[in-house]
Amino acid sequence: MAAYLDHAATAPMLAEAIEAYTSAMTVVGNPASIHSPGQNAKRMLEEARERVASTLGCDPIEVVFTGSGTEAVNLALKGLFWARPGRRILMPGGEHHATIDTVEWLERHEGAVVETLPLDELGRVDLYALESAIAADPASVAFVTSLWANNEVGTVQPVTAIAALSARFGLPLHIDAVAAYGQLPIDFAGVRNASSGVDGSNGIDGSGLVALSVSAHKIGGPVGIGALVLSRAATVEPLIHGGGQQRQLRSGTQDVAAAVSFAAAASISTARIDDEALRLARLRDRLVDGVTTAVSDAVSNGDPNPSGRLPGNAHFSFPGCEGDSLLFLLDAAGVAVSTGSACQAGIPEPSHVLRAMGRGELEARGALRMTLGHTSTEADIDAFLAALPGAHARAVLAGLADRVTSFDR
Repeated sequence: MAAYLDHAATAPMLAEAIEAYTSAMTVVGNPASIHSPGQNAKRMLEEARERVASTLGCDPIEVVFTGSGTEAVNLALKGLFWARPGRRILMPGGEHHATIDTVEWLERHEGAVVETLPLDELGRVDLYALESAIAADPASVAFVTSLWANNEVGTVQPVTAIAALSARFGLPLHIDAVAAYGQLPIDFAGVRNASSGVDGSNGIDGSGLVALSVSAHKIGGPVGIGALVLSRAATVEPLIHGGGQQRQLRSGTQDVAAAVSFAAAASISTARIDDEALRLARLRDRLVDGVTTAVSDAVSNGDPNPSGRLPGNAHFSFPGCEGDSLLFLLDAAGVAVSTGSACQAGIPEPSHVLRAMGRGELEARGALRMTLGHTSTEADIDAFLAALPGAHARAVLAGLADRVTSFDR
């Protein structure tokens, strides 16, 4: 592959994370055992938890390791819903499917009432709409949930303001920070304190930001481990039972090697986050300039202000062609990107994020996302910009796919 521009899907593992993983995998011991091998494994696990916590601005005890960012989202949302009397769930449009599918499950099986909040044309949640929805009947709201930054168009949400509204009305807030982690500073206690005026470590206030989800493989760690930062003030029901290894919130033998590798990636990505953000933003800006030069009618999506979007994210709509066509043609040229659409049974569907931002179906169908990370170089941008004009010309000739199939007749 000449250029890998899909770091938002998964990032190549850092060499240090691979080394930490392989070394830790040679260590024998269940961290729940009380003999010496078990206690050594527990020490490694808790040291990893401390390192991850330091990158998230929280206490180590607040870090609950999970099998993925998706599991962390499920634990937060289902756990909060089951522990709360309210039935209403407030969620911005354009959320990740980990959130969308979870709240839709709660709607179908648990009687939740899901209210989708509008986004502006840049992909940012309407705070007035959020306040109005809460104020209409605060006691009926189970929780509020939002992305820290949109995984598709890269727009950063006003997290502290969302947290402040939730805290003012006494409601818990979950933030999905999977896309933002490693690209933006994440300070759980800082947001909690700034938005509520309550010391997040005192364990007495279960409102405002109480839960935050992240994943290791987005920052150069291994696939198969994520984390839910859960305030000690929060009350949630667990998803998994059988041992209560992590605060009675998540049962199961913990993966020490994955946690150690996660901690290595987290420490490295956080230590260089400022310099890396500047480097990625420069590469991203060059990519954006190249796209607008090569394809005059390409439409940039998300916040054009660098301070309002993820530094490694570029997202475009290409009128007159399918994003899927562009993806496959670029892939054939050795360039890996992501389409803004989701395919179900081979039928192209428009980007739900762009639709939530008020874009039309045709614009939403021609979406393409390019995301940069720690392995991205000038050569990657060169390869992409060299392949784009030809791929775009062929995609335009192919036109828009007929969305009616033989199965629909």
